[in-house]
Amino acid sequence: MNAPPKTTDLLSQLISFDTTSRNSNLDFIEFVGALLEPYGIKTELTFDDKKKKANLFATLGGGNQPGIVLSGHTDVVPVDGQNWSTDPFQTEITGDRMFGRGACDMKGFIAICLTKIEEILEADLATPIHFAFSYDEEVGCLGVTGLLDELKKKPIQPKACIIGEPTSMGVIRAHKGVLFKHCCVRGKSAHSSLVNQGVNAITVAAKIIAYVDAIQQRIQNEGPFDNEFDPPYTTLHCGVMHGGTVNNIIPNQCEFDFEIRNLPDESTLPLFEEIDAYIKTQLLPAMHAVSPDTGINWQTLSDAPGMDTPADDSLIPMISRLLDSTVAPGKVSYGTEGGYFQTAGIPTIICGPGSIEQAHKPNEFIDLAQLKKGERFITALIGSLK
Repeated sequence: MNAPPKTTDLLSQLISFDTTSRNSNLDFIEFVGALLEPYGIKTELTFDDKKKKANLFATLGGGNQPGIVLSGHTDVVPVDGQNWSTDPFQTEITGDRMFGRGACDMKGFIAICLTKIEEILEADLATPIHFAFSYDEEVGCLGVTGLLDELKKKPIQPKACIIGEPTSMGVIRAHKGVLFKHCCVRGKSAHSSLVNQGVNAITVAAKIIAYVDAIQQRIQNEGPFDNEFDPPYTTLHCGVMHGGTVNNIIPNQCEFDFEIRNLPDESTLPLFEEIDAYIKTQLLPAMHAVSPDTGINWQTLSDAPGMDTPADDSLIPMISRLLDSTVAPGKVSYGTEGGYFQTAGIPTIICGPGSIEQAHKPNEFIDLAQLKKGERFITALIGSLK
């Protein structure tokens, strides 16, 4: 069982670029541009504020007609602290699997798209295919907004988008939104024997986190529910916490991050307002009674919309037909850039090679059979647009 060497060779090259979100992706983008340039394909780049990262948008084939976007993110998650058996940025094929950071999430899909350049151009399509490759998806879908802002300025908008996140080539029509928040609790230091003279920032942060968990338990018991998701309700979670110096000093600062992953038809605003009201009525008065300089500040790290493409949207049977699949489209709890494309008025589905079960893990891999299935799908898509 082997994928075409061209695909695996190209995927190896893409993985060799360390595009961890903290790094620049410009070498990767320049590499893609160099693949497109010999065919006279123009690339449009949108940069971050520091000009160290870029999105790439390119149009292949077709006239002045609404096209199909094939979308993927170029960044990957860190390998720090993970126990890899191989160099994560040097691919290795063992049996029917190809290992490397980003193999399934989601450079495998991008590699497939790029191996189809000649096939797309030779098909002389009436409907164009667009490549949209973004930066910083893994840290909150930060890059795609700039790409879409530029896309909105075009006189002709795409008629559909396929995001190649790893779905084992199944069709996903909906995903949850996600709100990432950073909280900084400012307390007051004192000797630990004089607790009445200080404000323990860790204790205050712990009370907020406990309140967040209480909301989670309420939602888990009372809903609202959508049983097509797993879990079938909005979730709240605290993932990072830092505070204190030594045990005999009352800590004057504590920071933590938490998230809300909301059902796409449920807003995160009422939940955050509930948390904020608890802080203002139950915590801040006691803190200010000790010192007016204490406080609690919030920073929004990301606020990505959910996606919910209607089950009767014409895009879904079209994609299912190309996949020769009778499986009903699903819903997933992880986030993608799909919500942004849908908000921009572009019907969107998620469908790509590889399993989400392998994403973000040490020894990330993609099955070679998934690459082959992804290639067949893009070939079928090309044929349908002639």
